[in-house]
Amino acid sequence: MKRSMKVRLAAVLLGAGISMGAQAQQEVKIGVLYPLTGPGAAVGAELRSALELAADIINNGAPGVPELPLSAGKGLPNLKGAKIKLVFADHQANPQTGASEAERLITQEKVVALVGAYNSAVTATASQIAERAGVPFLNPESSSASLTQRNFKWFFRTTPHDDLFVHNAFEFLKELEAKKGIKPAVVASLNENGLWGTETTKLQTKLAPEYKLNIAKQVMYPAKTTQLTSEVQTLKAANPNLVLQSSYTADAILSIKTYKELGFLPDMILANNAGFTDTDFVKTLGKDADYVITREVWALDLASRNPLIKQVNDLFNSRYKINFTGNSSRTFTGLMVMADAINRAGSTEPEAIRQALVATDMPGNKLIMPWKGVKFDATGQNTLGQGILTQIIDGKYHTVWPFNLASREVVWPMPKWDQRK
Repeated sequence: MKRSMKVRLAAVLLGAGISMGAQAQQEVKIGVLYPLTGPGAAVGAELRSALELAADIINNGAPGVPELPLSAGKGLPNLKGAKIKLVFADHQANPQTGASEAERLITQEKVVALVGAYNSAVTATASQIAERAGVPFLNPESSSASLTQRNFKWFFRTTPHDDLFVHNAFEFLKELEAKKGIKPAVVASLNENGLWGTETTKLQTKLAPEYKLNIAKQVMYPAKTTQLTSEVQTLKAANPNLVLQSSYTADAILSIKTYKELGFLPDMILANNAGFTDTDFVKTLGKDADYVITREVWALDLASRNPLIKQVNDLFNSRYKINFTGNSSRTFTGLMVMADAINRAGSTEPEAIRQALVATDMPGNKLIMPWKGVKFDATGQNTLGQGILTQIIDGKYHTVWPFNLASREVVWPMPKWDQRK
């Protein structure tokens, strides 16, 4: 091979994220955007661990979980065993930083695809950069419904979105009344004021009348706040039986501490995932975290119905000494779906990867999620995802809804602060 031809070939392979040379390891570079410092650092660390486990399974194998796609451990077989290389970027939960980091990953790191970014507001800006550049962007966790309402060609989301999740919450309340005669007389909400919390508030406002519920008070706050005293005092004055809450980790923890300090506790807190499912929530609050009900997409007690859940969680726990959460399990799944698409594409060309994502049809028995599978509609939304509700009891998350999947009965109302052992 002439030197000029070698140079051209090396340039092509490098642009595709694949190294050349007998000693060089073939690589497929995937950019991953998450909050690794700042207020979301704790959850970001767990998401990073989930990504690293997924990449390790793809690159080096996991013979104990043969049902998991690409677990044979030979890299990506349709790319001659090329290994996944994760290129991490820290968006610090800042939408502008997320956009600039997405651009850096695409233009400087030459990644073939992007996965991220947990915070809906960051996913919105980062995916705009990917859309303009014509680079596939897969979002495993952000739930703002509007993200798949932008007519984007390059954006795909595996998680269900808030329209479904808020419906789930109200369906649960409807069935709770029908089956157990429990109906909250006064409902209030406490939501962060970013894209996710704002859209959730709008959905709650829209759906409450349809379910014959009145939200007497809606309180919003800045997600990076360091105090919630006035907001909790406003809630306490409304005297609700039920608080619907959407908070990230730091503010979820802060809210519970403030509730206790001010002697406020409704009959129930029905949370919208995020901070309430982060490992740090239970670790920091201990018994004070108990009895909260949160919407979820994953629960370890569902392993009795899907052995893959326990098999992969055991790998995660043995390495990091923690269990998956609804956040980290979705991130793991997102990277597995992206890697599967790149492998099926047999190419690192953006359009080939995009077409493979469009054609994705992964059955539920190949996932660690309690979903029917992964299949994207024309908007890039997975149509086969579904939500569950879990309740924290003795520091563990127990599935309580849908009732036919429940591992234990709902405890309602929550015991008051001075009644807890």
